[in-house]
Amino acid sequence: MSCLGSAKVDERFDHISTRHPCFSGEANMAYGRLHLPVSPACNIQCRFCKRTFNKAEQRPGVSAQLLKPDTAVDLVRKALKLCPEITVVGIAGPGDTLVTPHALETFRIVHREFPHLINCLSTNGLLLERYADDIYEVGVGTLTVTVNAVDPVILDKICSHVVLGGKKYTGVEGAGILIEAQKRGIRKAADRGLLIKINIVLVPGVNGDHIGEIARTVAELGAGIINIIPLIPLHEFADSEVPDCVELSLARELAEEYLPVFRHCQHCRADACGIPGKGDLSALLYGEQREFEQTFSHG
Repeated sequence: MSCLGSAKVDERFDHISTRHPCFSGEANMAYGRLHLPVSPACNIQCRFCKRTFNKAEQRPGVSAQLLKPDTAVDLVRKALKLCPEITVVGIAGPGDTLVTPHALETFRIVHREFPHLINCLSTNGLLLERYADDIYEVGVGTLTVTVNAVDPVILDKICSHVVLGGKKYTGVEGAGILIEAQKRGIRKAADRGLLIKINIVLVPGVNGDHIGEIARTVAELGAGIINIIPLIPLHEFADSEVPDCVELSLARELAEEYLPVFRHCQHCRADACGIPGKGDLSALLYGEQREFEQTFSHG
């Protein structure tokens, strides 16, 4: 095993971790990523999440438009001309990537045409176990799973419901279903050799004291790195306080007892393009002018 700036990974994946701007602080200012917004629906509802289509907000869960998988190749080709430093094609919404087949279909097409690029998928993990083999087979090398609690009582305060098998589950029952699905999915994905980052949205007064337990759990399951994202109040948490620097620092310290912590997250849109630390090129890519508003939710 080795530790290259951020993630502890098997030597086979050193080239991925050091060229992925969302897994390595070094790479964050040197390499670019392209997010393809092809996934419209979600199967859970986080209390801070507000998915939408617009040109203003700079956060996950937001895109100017929804793309079809068969348009992906031309868009990737155009993006590489705008930013040759792009090493990663990611799909992170605006909904969950595993609810519809669009993300896996897109990766299959992109990987065939651009095998040198790193494919990265983000998910809430509810369907991860079911699709872990498919994710691997379409060429995905890195995976981000959002895990906001591993205690159903705590997660119930963050996630209002999950939908599985056509049925809606609420309360502690729904939270428990999501947690157990995430655990099984992360373990299976890790066994398949994917490099896994865990996103945790830090909600003051809710899961701050729980961060260490989340980190310990996902480390045991095979995750390689953690990214702690401070809540920006939206939806049911619109009146909540933003974590201050002390709370964020403490949360990162708790997580670092078990895994490296990524500290350069840019809260990217579902249609982001370019080098994260040097601005966004999505307006040029899509031929649109945008004025960004700083907000956040999980897509």
